[in-house]
Amino acid sequence: MGNDDMRTHVVMPRSLVDAVDELVGQRRRSQFVTEAVQRRVAQLRRDKALSETAGILRPEDHPEWATPELVSAWVRASRSQDEERFQRKLGGRSAE
Repeated sequence: MGNDDMRTHVVMPRSLVDAVDELVGQRRRSQFVTEAVQRRVAQLRRDKALSETAGILRPEDHPEWATPELVSAWVRASRSQDEERFQRKLGGRSAE
């Protein structure tokens, strides 16, 4: 265990513990559970962020995203602008 690690008591169904042990072995159980919990925490944080920010981009404020065709045109224009900025920074030199 590292300096920031701590022991905790977690109650899980025996069948779940057995399944974990069968897949990764008893000696890797903590690592497996840690990684699973990390993924779930990240997912819940994403869900919360999406929930909190849903609707902040109003359709009337972004008519360029009204249809798939307009979105494609917007992406192409944005990429073209990025390429132009990149070429200016290179000063005419080749990127290769």
